[in-house]
Amino acid sequence: MKLDAIDRHILRELQKDSAITNVELARRVHLSPSPCLTRVKALEAAGVITRYVALADAKQLGLGLNVFISVSLKEQSRDALAEFERRVGDYEEVMECYLMTGDSDYLIRVAVADMAALERFILNQLTPIPGVEKIRSSFALKQVRYKTALPVLGS
Repeated sequence: MKLDAIDRHILRELQKDSAITNVELARRVHLSPSPCLTRVKALEAAGVITRYVALADAKQLGLGLNVFISVSLKEQSRDALAEFERRVGDYEEVMECYLMTGDSDYLIRVAVADMAALERFILNQLTPIPGVEKIRSSFALKQVRYKTALPVLGS
């Protein structure tokens, strides 16, 4: 799908507030409500908009520890990678997981309540995954920037 300036404006507005009404969205992007809704539906159908979410505050939910964990596997076969990815996809604590280049195979970010919860996660969920060889954790001391809106390039 080729995005024009109005599509990009719609995306910027929806990334700021996906609960905005169609009438308000249309006003902000200078369209009438019907064509605005048609464009939003087209963006959804094309897979540009994949879903709508509510962002919760981790601290308010008692998740005060944000930890980045580097994981190295014993082997990097297709099956080993697929098994690791399948397993970490089942854990609610895992907020993000990336297959990496460099010293470790994966970088995951987990949100947990405290050190005891992190210890349980590492010992009970991460370590038992077949093929896990090395686990290294780094703790976020302070969140300097956090955003969910992707840059929508163009005019």
